[in-house]
Amino acid sequence: MKKLLIVLVAVLAFATVVSAQPRAVGIRGGWASAFNIEASYQHTVGANFIEADLGVWGNVFSATGVYDFVLASSGNMNFYAGPGINLGLAGADGAVALFGGIVGQAGMEYAFSGAPVNLSLDWRPAFYFIGIGGGTAFNWASFALGIRYRF
Repeated sequence: MKKLLIVLVAVLAFATVVSAQPRAVGIRGGWASAFNIEASYQHTVGANFIEADLGVWGNVFSATGVYDFVLASSGNMNFYAGPGINLGLAGADGAVALFGGIVGQAGMEYAFSGAPVNLSLDWRPAFYFIGIGGGTAFNWASFALGIRYRF
């Protein structure tokens, strides 16, 4: 019973802290060797933010997490960059390969004053480790435009 009470208090404390932080949810679409679309979630952590994306392009499904440092702000505009990881599945010739990667992200974001919306433009190069005898790959041409609802 004591452990259950401690877990409940910890969960409520975490929920309170999380609900006090600004968040944004939306889509991110662009070009990463083919057109891709991602569901995107941002969560503010102090002056910085975490971004989590689930995406599909061609025969690839991936999940990406990035910790972005806000490098500079000017009014409603933020400039950011940060490291992250990417995990996914790619299908080709009837086979499915698991891959993982290290990503970097650099971009800018504009938050509208009169509406809870922000727009972002970013670049996310990635170095991939492809499973089951696949080797490695580097993708430098990953640019995207995002639109998110802030709450």
